[in-house]
Parts: sequence; C-alpha cells; structure tokens
Amino acid sequence: MHPAAIPRIGITAVGSHLPARRLGSRQLQDEVCAGGRLALPDGLFEKATGIRTRHFAADDEFASTLAVGAARRALAARGLHPRDVDLLLFASATRDVCEPATAHIVQTELGTQAHALDVSNACNSFLNGIDLARAMILAGRARRALVVTGETPSRAMRRTPVSAKEVREGFAGYTFGDAGAAVVVEAVERGGILEVETATASQHWEAGGIPGGGSRHPRGDEHSYFRGGGKELRGIFEEIGPAVLARLAARTGLGWDDYARVLVHQVTVPYLEGFVELTGVPAEKLVVTVPELGNVASATLGVQLDRIQGTLTPGEKVLLIGLGGGVSLMAMVWEAS
Repeated sequence: MHPAAIPRIGITAVGSHLPARRLGSRQLQDEVCAGGRLALPDGLFEKATGIRTRHFAADDEFASTLAVGAARRALAARGLHPRDVDLLLFASATRDVCEPATAHIVQTELGTQAHALDVSNACNSFLNGIDLARAMILAGRARRALVVTGETPSRAMRRTPVSAKEVREGFAGYTFGDAGAAVVVEAVERGGILEVETATASQHWEAGGIPGGGSRHPRGDEHSYFRGGGKELRGIFEEIGPAVLARLAARTGLGWDDYARVLVHQVTVPYLEGFVELTGVPAEKLVVTVPELGNVASATLGVQLDRIQGTLTPGEKVLLIGLGGGVSLMAMVWEAS
C-alpha cells in the first residue's frame, strides 16, 4: 500500500483525573517517622526528590475509579457516548485485582460494550496502550478505542518502615502519587501518530518493581511494596535512551525545534534535570508535573497531554517519551489534528 493510502490514526480527546486528597512531602515524611519510629534528616523527602506534594486515592478509590473519572472527561470532550467505543484498553502499572482484567471493571462503570482487555508494562503501559490501539484500528479490528489508565502506586509505598534500611530499599516508592488519564484513539484526516520507536533491556527486569501478586510471590505483605534502586534504573535509561531518540530523529528528520512540546515520564526533579542535560531538549518545551504530582507512573504522559491539549494548533507536533521498569523506553511522535 502506498504510504499516502495508509489511514491516519490519532488522539482525538484527552482526559485526566486526580484524587482529591493532597499530601505534602513533609507531611508524608512525618507519617513515615510517626512516633519517633525513625529519625530521618529534616525535609529529606522533598530535598532528595524535588517533589512538594502528591495526590493519594481515598480508601474507597481504586485504579478503576481514577481511570473511569478520566475516561468520562475524555468522552465528554469528544462528545461521545460510552457505546461509541468498540475497544477499551486499561493500560496501567496498577490494577484493581489480579484477575479478571481491570478493563472489565472500568467497562461496567462506564457502560461501554467494547472488546476490553488490560495492557501492562510498568510506567510505559499507557503509551503502549495507545500504540496497540492504533495497530488494532489499522488492522481493522476496531474503529474507535478508549485507552485508560488508573494509577495508585501510593499503595505500594512502605508507609511504616521499621528501619533506615527499609527506607533506603523502598525510597523510590516515596516519589509516588496517584492519577488517572484517558485518550480516545481513532482515524483522523490529518496529523495523528506519525512514528514510534522503542528499546527494551529485559535483562534488567529485577532493577525495580513490586514482586508480589504473581506466581513467584502470590501472598505476603512483604512483597507488596515497591523496591528497587532509582539510580540503577536511571543509569539504564541513560544508556539506552539516546540511541532511541537518535533513531527516531534519523527516521523522521525531526529535531527539538520541530516539536511544540516534549512530554516525558517524570520520577523526580533531579531525574528530569538529568534528562534535559543528557538529551539537550529545551527545558521550556517540557510540561513539568513531578513537583506537584510526584511520580504518577503510566498516567504521567496522559496528565501532561491533558494540560496542553487546549494550547495546540493543528499541525503542531508533540514528542512523548515513556520510561518503564523492565526495562523499556518508548518514544511517539504525535501531530495535532
């Protein structure tokens, strides 16, 4: 098929949802050290991460709750009824239950009647979900997809550590915040998703994650906490990231000046500053969310996209860069329609 005859698939609506509860880093650190259980340096959580606040889901809010909130906003923005969707992907690092797919819970709450399934690849889940939706539409398996994520990584945070060692082992968990995001993916007349590039270094799968819930560690609270070294993950991303961006630039002919905005997964402020230094991306093109939201896992790019959607004009290009444990990196070029 001639390239001009290939249908264009794009993002036509975006929505995000943040739980109402906000917690400052100082308040979180006080809770972790409650009752003199531990003595940590004053202001450690904020000084080490640059994160001032984050949102936490309430006890009766779940990954599906945040996904549904974002999905309703995305559908409303496009003027769609839930039954206008024929593919529903719940693409998230967290889920309500191990089985069945959380997509079915989201579908029940929304009232969609779509083919529904989960996509899971750590913090790259949402971007992977958008790419999968695009592929299924191009293959004729769907007409309009709703890709949603609901992230509640705060529940994998060790809130009552009993030693400094436990704090160190799970420190990356103290960067977490909760959020939901959603996009509608369908055929567009112009623009759309122009290119995708990926890299995977699966030999580093043990560098960070939540070991519990699978067949290796099906039970036990000890395995339900996030563990891993942020520095190790950062080193891996810095090793494989530049090559991904270089291949993308070579294939598209696009440089930083060609993008209206650059959206990137954000773990901490120092991590983001390192990304800017490593890649040379102009800092003013970024949408910085981590100081106020923390690391909201795969919802990061969706929240950022929702914040800029009203500022883009047709033809402007956005580069989305996802980083996920496993380890994977994904870059997507999207042109506003």
